Amino acid sequence: MTSASFSSMTSQPLPSLIAGDFPRVTRLVTIASGAGVLPAGAVLGRIAASRKFTLSAAASNDGSEAVRAVLAEPVDATAADIQAVVYFTGEFNPGELTFGAGHSAASAADALRDLSIFL
Repeated sequence: MTSASFSSMTSQPLPSLIAGDFPRVTRLVTIASGAGVLPAGAVLGRIAASRKFTLSAAASNDGSEAVRAVLAEPVDATAADIQAVVYFTGEFNPGELTFGAGHSAASAADALRDLSIFL
């Protein structure tokens, strides 16, 4: 029998994106080229024409202004589309989320709740 060993000691506590036990539904989606470097916890919208995801900004007018999902892993979609895992439901720590321009935990909470994403 082989024993696995690992260390989780860090100089600072790791942030926790997940806040509770509400069931999380994940899916693989396409993050649109040009979205840039996005951290886990980025709140995404979906571009209507391409059905690709990007950071949701309130002033967008391509469909991505509506919050739709939470990014589960960091990605770099600066130069090309990239596949990434997102949460379509779950309970998350609002302080660990990244919101686009014009959005905040307070302004997005009702729309996210309608999607079974709780802050």
